[in-house]
Amino acid sequence: MRFDMHCHTREGSLDGKINLDEYVSLLKQKGYHGMLISDHNSYDAYRYYKKHREEPAFKDFVVLKGIEYDTIDAGHILVIMPEYIKLPILELRGLPVTLLIEIVHFFGGILGPAHPCGEKYLSLCNTRRFRKTPDIIKNFDFMETFNACEPPEANVAAASLARQNNLPGFGGSDAHKPDCVGFAYTDIPDGIMTETDLVNYIRSGKPVSCGGNYYHGTTRERIGSFNKVLVYSFWFFNKAAGLLRYYKRRLEMRSLRKVL
Repeated sequence: MRFDMHCHTREGSLDGKINLDEYVSLLKQKGYHGMLISDHNSYDAYRYYKKHREEPAFKDFVVLKGIEYDTIDAGHILVIMPEYIKLPILELRGLPVTLLIEIVHFFGGILGPAHPCGEKYLSLCNTRRFRKTPDIIKNFDFMETFNACEPPEANVAAASLARQNNLPGFGGSDAHKPDCVGFAYTDIPDGIMTETDLVNYIRSGKPVSCGGNYYHGTTRERIGSFNKVLVYSFWFFNKAAGLLRYYKRRLEMRSLRKVL
């Protein structure tokens, strides 16, 4: 089965330009069998899918629930939970990565860094947290080793890091608009129909392969050196948005601590 493991939609991401129905249609045309929705700190697109899953657009296609979580200290982390688990705290950006790892694993999920060797602040390996404690990589279950919107050297470094730590590598297009959909893939043997199927497969240590083509219409390429300003702006936005959600996270953590 061929999946795109990094997908952003209009329903779930502020910067998403593709409706979920259109995303699925484009992937089907390219021979894909499924996708992992990985919107920023939101499950809204998956909620949309659950309401419309019986429509023809989604026939014979696997849509899995994931999220790209914005940590306060380690960049973007892809999270996949079993389908029966609902954790509102995963839609509240700003957790430190060690706490995120503890929560996800306690409730039976898996997680791994998105574009780990990419932009400063947004990617694990380019954060102060990783420089101080590089062994944190051993607590992840997979890594994104081919991201169609990253430069080749970033993907090569990510793949090398995954091999060193014996972690499976995922491929994802990281598409936010139609012309980037399906530029990267993850191939997994037949039988992955639910999030639990995927979690169990990854934990079993069985093989996964990934690859794809590079997308050359990224914002970074179009605006050149001004991209640094954008990166710092996003860092500020992430910090501010995380602080605004502090009290909601605190309330959610109170209920979680009774279980953890």
